Amino acid sequence: MSDLPRRAVTRSAKLAALPLGFAGRAALGLGKRLGGKSAEIVAQEVQQRTAEQIFKVLGELKGGAMKLGQALSIFEAALPQEIVGPYRATLTKLQDAAPPLPVSTVHKVLTEQLGDDWRENFLSFDDQPTAAASIGQVHKAVWHDGREVAVKIQYPGAGKALLGDFAQLARLGKLFGALLPGLDMRAVLAELRERVAEELDYLREAEAQHAFALEFDGDPDFHVPDVVAANEMVLVSEWMDGTPLSRIIADGTKEERDRAGLLFVRFLFCSPARVGMLHADPHPGNFRMRPDGRLGVLDFGAVNRLPDGYPKMFGQLTRIFNEGDMDTVMAGLRREGFIRDDIEIDPDVLRGFLAPYVEPTAVEEFTFSREWLQAQAASVTDLRPTNVVRQLNLPPSYVLIHRVHAAGIGVLCQLGTTARFRDEVIRWVPGFSDDPDDEALAVN
Repeated sequence: MSDLPRRAVTRSAKLAALPLGFAGRAALGLGKRLGGKSAEIVAQEVQQRTAEQIFKVLGELKGGAMKLGQALSIFEAALPQEIVGPYRATLTKLQDAAPPLPVSTVHKVLTEQLGDDWRENFLSFDDQPTAAASIGQVHKAVWHDGREVAVKIQYPGAGKALLGDFAQLARLGKLFGALLPGLDMRAVLAELRERVAEELDYLREAEAQHAFALEFDGDPDFHVPDVVAANEMVLVSEWMDGTPLSRIIADGTKEERDRAGLLFVRFLFCSPARVGMLHADPHPGNFRMRPDGRLGVLDFGAVNRLPDGYPKMFGQLTRIFNEGDMDTVMAGLRREGFIRDDIEIDPDVLRGFLAPYVEPTAVEEFTFSREWLQAQAASVTDLRPTNVVRQLNLPPSYVLIHRVHAAGIGVLCQLGTTARFRDEVIRWVPGFSDDPDDEALAVN
């Protein structure tokens, strides 16, 4: 477990160092103001150093701190590349270098969870994992009835380490407030902690995966492997072959990348309507293109339960934005909590920020690209108080939806997909194509 700093003293010390560092920088800033530097320049310097330390510590810690960093991905765009570049590099290194559990530990977990006779469940079991992630790893096996299966095993102590991170991060609200004044960090942290606690419960994940498998059974576009057996720390599901989306990104033809991107968007948009849940971890490693042309989907630990489907407000405000009524958009965003009452935002600046992200819904066909994404990020990379990203809030009920949108756009840009995305929004997102008379719902 060398990839996961689990000793409470070590983890607490790293996180506790953040407020002390911020206090020191604030004192240094006061000294510079007394020495003649303008308050705005000093504030920017303090914020930059604060950001550097926040992202450095988040990058060093796997677990809850990493989950927070992932959820705040949109706000990375508001910070200079020299700050978030090393942070992203550290996260990538952590994710790519997760060492497997020793075989003896794997067997111990299986014995504790399935009993001394756990091997009787399998005709064969591969001791070497096929994949490793932040809280568990996957082994290939053959179930006693001859089916090939994936056995997901949770790391011992991973849950305690994850939730311990959030207990420490919850004390850092003021620190993030200096960096992102429009964000209610405590509410975001509380929501993330609740969702992460769900990810640790493999029985809950099994319930979600089974619901998706039933809904998409025989579907022409999607395949979800069903659950075979589960308890709190072990999840056994049907094995699924296919070409990982990461390989499609690297080596796929234009036709393959267009097909993968369109199905990827269709899956994310149709699931709330069809299953009442949104897959909330759209990482390329969780998707496979199958030989029959369908998109295979894995890992249902993070799902956003949306029993009423996709939020109608999202579709309504997207449509209203495309129609040019910025006043109604601003009022709707305030009502939903994206703009807090004490924050004033220039409508023209907000329009400029939102326009590129709404653009795929305003045209018949759209091409996502890395260059397009870089251009959007470049438009907001400064630490001035007027930076609109720093003024926005992330309401708790939208934390996972945001995570999906931010990560999903990144995947589409990696794929370079060209497709009729507007058609998917019209078909699956409530409010986008409804009668304009319902626009009042966005503000009333």
